[in-house]
Amino acid sequence: MELYIDSANINEIREVAALGIISGVTTNPSLLAREDPKVNVRQRILEIHTLVGGHLSVEVISTDADGMLREADEILAWFPEATIKIPMIAEGLKAVSKLSEQGVDTNVTLIFSPAQALAANNAGATYVSVFVGRLDDISFDGMQVIRDVREIWDIQGLNSLILAASIRHPMHIVECAKAGADIATCPYKPIMQSLKHPLTDSGLASFLADHQKMQAEIKKSSLSTN
Repeated sequence: MELYIDSANINEIREVAALGIISGVTTNPSLLAREDPKVNVRQRILEIHTLVGGHLSVEVISTDADGMLREADEILAWFPEATIKIPMIAEGLKAVSKLSEQGVDTNVTLIFSPAQALAANNAGATYVSVFVGRLDDISFDGMQVIRDVREIWDIQGLNSLILAASIRHPMHIVECAKAGADIATCPYKPIMQSLKHPLTDSGLASFLADHQKMQAEIKKSSLSTN
């Protein structure tokens, strides 16, 4: 399962990209606005792509198909590698269908049910983004939706990549991998939390302490010999 970072914070993205564990980035208007309401979106998107390469989803803000298509054309004019991120609404599926015919990659976002995922796939979506954490927030089993989508995909031989979004913690990452998601897009915090374990920390501390003890004994032995 690939990992993307879900962020518009250039420092977070730079730090995680340096680890070599992510292969893409997802953004949305909320993430961009959170960093700086006056941010130059084009400049930030291109800077992110320079850091990470690979997949980069850029979201439209129109709610009608014609508006989405115009925005997609504008985005692709200055960033041809963009994956166009489109909301899971009827007008969005119209736009996805047109973009699919043109060979443009699309990421259908705000999916909360297998039926929505199936519709997005049939419209030609490259990625279907299932929001796990937001389902959990309202006492639904977000991970079960990932499992159901994976089962349908395997039975039907469908092609859209299953992207697990709205990741809250490291166990979401693990469970998404077990459930068969192709990708999990995660905020900075759960990515960094997933790298840590108290036994790793204590084990490293023990190794370093033993090394220092050994070096001290070698030095002591050398001095006594001289």
